[in-house]
Amino acid sequence: MGWFAIADSETTNFRAPRGGRDGPLPRGTLMIETRLSPDGRPQTLLAFESYHCGDFKLSVQAIPGGGVVLVMAENGEAFHATLDHDAQDRADLLRISYSWDLMLGSGRLAIERPEHGKMVKLMLERPRAMRVADVHAMTREPGRRLMDRDVEFFAVSDRVEPVGPTPSLGGDVPVLGSDRYVSVGDLRRGDLVETLEAGLVPVLHAVRRTVPARGSFRPVRLRAPYFGLRHDIVVAPDQRLVVGGPEVEYIFGREAVLVPARHLVNGISAISLSGPPTVTYCQVILPRHESMIGAGCPIESLYIGRLRRKPAQLAQSVLAEIDRTLLPEHSKSSYPMLRPFEAVTLMQQRAA
Repeated sequence: MGWFAIADSETTNFRAPRGGRDGPLPRGTLMIETRLSPDGRPQTLLAFESYHCGDFKLSVQAIPGGGVVLVMAENGEAFHATLDHDAQDRADLLRISYSWDLMLGSGRLAIERPEHGKMVKLMLERPRAMRVADVHAMTREPGRRLMDRDVEFFAVSDRVEPVGPTPSLGGDVPVLGSDRYVSVGDLRRGDLVETLEAGLVPVLHAVRRTVPARGSFRPVRLRAPYFGLRHDIVVAPDQRLVVGGPEVEYIFGREAVLVPARHLVNGISAISLSGPPTVTYCQVILPRHESMIGAGCPIESLYIGRLRRKPAQLAQSVLAEIDRTLLPEHSKSSYPMLRPFEAVTLMQQRAA
């Protein structure tokens, strides 16, 4: 089933997974996205306490100096884990994931910084599980939980969700192939796609993932004719566009730059969308991390770096089912990525 509970400060969504609401989930993931406190104060990101079917307490806290503490207690027995991270900017967005698998007796606490592409994780032994009834109460009854004002959303899945590289294109985004446009969701290994740097190259792998349509996953509609688009496309905020032209050369002294879609949202050429609680994104892996042509606009393919050299990390990712000997190694793009104020400057210059 995947994500069955999603809540933010304004909306809640809950749909009971198969098996109803009795007993602990045999496996699952609790995800929290939050901004760090700008004043460096300790934050209780999410806390919940239940006395239904046993004494259960949950607390996830961010502590000064860069750390996250998870505490779960049930019937007097406590489980806790602490993970440090290297976020320096108090405005950093953190994606915190706690996953468990009771059958394997293992779990994982991970902190991702999606705006920087960085991650740290801690593998856990004998993790605690959440009960569906408690997830329901925590989601549907806001008065029974404590959630920091800087938290973007929390969500619970009945699966051990992946961490690491994440697809970022709506499934119907048309990608230019050898002789026509093909929806990215229909591309398969061996298909040819046109690239900005190397002409036609083969698709090595096609991946997809369903995620909460909130926070850093909230879909962005890029509108035509802006960015060279022939028609509107929907992408994740972290999907990067390759933008070139005389303004780029004049301002940045480069032939082209990368601009994350989240920096382009202005209510006109790019709009954040509201809708269903989840969204499915697709992407393809190309030999050298080439840029594809999506509806007329150069867009970045999935960057995986040297993930094939990190078996433990690969096993936790959306690429876990792929033989690592079949994965390429990607060097970083030769195009610099713009910071938010640089993207705003470029868009203003183009509109002038």
